Amino acid sequence: MYPSRQYSSPMHIHRQDPVIYSNDRQKAPLEEALLDQYEKKGFLFLDDLFDDHEVADMQRHMQRLRDSDEIKHRAESITEESSGDVRSVFDVHKLSHFFQNIAQDPRLVRMAEYLLGDDVYLHQTRLNYKPGFRGKDFYWHSDFETWHTEDGMPRMRALSMSISLTPNDYHNGPLLLIPGSHQTFISCVGETPDNNYLSSLKKQDVGIPDDASLQSLIEQNGIEAAVGQPGRIILFDCNLLHGSNSNITSSPRSNLFFVYNALSNRVVLPFGNTAPRPEYIAARKSIKGLKKSD
Repeated sequence: MYPSRQYSSPMHIHRQDPVIYSNDRQKAPLEEALLDQYEKKGFLFLDDLFDDHEVADMQRHMQRLRDSDEIKHRAESITEESSGDVRSVFDVHKLSHFFQNIAQDPRLVRMAEYLLGDDVYLHQTRLNYKPGFRGKDFYWHSDFETWHTEDGMPRMRALSMSISLTPNDYHNGPLLLIPGSHQTFISCVGETPDNNYLSSLKKQDVGIPDDASLQSLIEQNGIEAAVGQPGRIILFDCNLLHGSNSNITSSPRSNLFFVYNALSNRVVLPFGNTAPRPEYIAARKSIKGLKKSD
């Protein structure tokens, strides 16, 4: 359905999957206007779901993982190429019982279950730190393009929830999103090197859209910046094009990411004919449905 990294020139493939899989809006955990916005734009900004105490607990546990020498030397920890600062920590729900509880919070799981129309599991979790002065960019990409090609995720039936743990402003490299881009799958050019994840998690060079495709989508839909205060949730579709600039300010820009995938959409062998990425990047052996919400 969504071939990529196979052809000599990029292709645009119209989305073949729903954006919202549930039909009964009376049972939705989100207001109808928000559902309409998510279907049209591919993302939502949600405030005030967590109280100040909950956000402070998340910040404290985030700092604890970042400052741990043991965590820094684990495979789950990705460092910046030049500075050696911690860029991301993967599988945080397994490294921290606290973050496991947050990922399973019924307030989050209900939204994921409704939008995906199924029980869900955690395909990936991570903390992105983007430290001050040296936090490097994440170039434009669709998560689904990578998850389909390198992980074997069959269909567009997954979403991400990013919880801001520091102020995200226009200067410290906030998440940038292209509204409506979730409706178009861009088949990227280039082959996937062996063990691509070893370099792509530091700087992605493969599986990124071409300039002309990006220009066309940006001219049609513009760019929105996910600025906001700690506790804001950025909920976005798996195929939405997004990225962020480097952070050359003194203020870190840190976010907690949970990727929810439908149980019926669990990964198979990678569609790019590569070896599967490690379990800490993409759940394969440890797939388990989250506790059913009330």
